[in-house]
Amino acid sequence: MLVSIYGAIILICLLTFRSVRAVICIIVPLLLVSILCNALMATIDIGLKVATLPVITLGVGAGVDYGIYIYERLKYELDHGAPTLRDAFYEAMRQRGTAAIFVALTMSVGVGTWMFSALKFQADMGVLLAFMFLVNALGAMFLLPALACWLGIGRGDTRPATVGQQAQPA
Repeated sequence: MLVSIYGAIILICLLTFRSVRAVICIIVPLLLVSILCNALMATIDIGLKVATLPVITLGVGAGVDYGIYIYERLKYELDHGAPTLRDAFYEAMRQRGTAAIFVALTMSVGVGTWMFSALKFQADMGVLLAFMFLVNALGAMFLLPALACWLGIGRGDTRPATVGQQAQPA
């Protein structure tokens, strides 16, 4: 199930942004959060079952939004005159960061209240989803720009290579 959700996300991001580097910037934080989520499940003794797997998928599906919001605005700012990746990221966070934080907190608090449920499954899923929503937002805000810098997105000497194209001098 996770392979299919990641496959769909990769395909849609590739079609949308036409850049392998963009896909890497969006997918790596999600993968890291999925690994951390599995570690959390092991720590608090939540087994990986048919009932819990869709919850992880839901967290990934909701979490990809943060990366897409921030990357889209980052790319827009770079394409429309931001001199550096730092300036583009500042504008992206100014325009999209507040919304991403607000959505992550709202969703985390909403499902986090499930922790107080008498039903063990519902309480476990409250912990798991609240964790995924918050950490996905943090990954998009901190890891995505670091990956973009590391992959050379926004450098003035080359334009980002797109699928089926070689990087060309600016």
